[in-house]
Amino acid sequence: MKKQTAGRDQLGAFAPKFAELNDDVLFGEVWSREEQLSARDRSLITCASLLTQGVPQLEAHMNIAKQNGVTKEEIVELITHLAFYTGWPKAWSAFTLAKEIYGD
Repeated sequence: MKKQTAGRDQLGAFAPKFAELNDDVLFGEVWSREEQLSARDRSLITCASLLTQGVPQLEAHMNIAKQNGVTKEEIVELITHLAFYTGWPKAWSAFTLAKEIYGD
């Protein structure tokens, strides 16, 4: 996985410690533990969590999921499954993102 710099790029001057933790710990140490859990599986889990929360970070992580090998069929199944646990409106919103990212 390429080195994450989003924290420093977006918040480095404003919240330097948070940016450091985001880039170096979350993405540098946790996401890199692929012997324990693959980046693809981490992407599925992260997208599921963000979908249930209804937060805007889902878009970025859905793009990462695609880069990590999560297929359109898998993301559609993830959203369909979670619709019953997290709510229909969140599923609709997630499908809108998935169509933009994965195409029709």
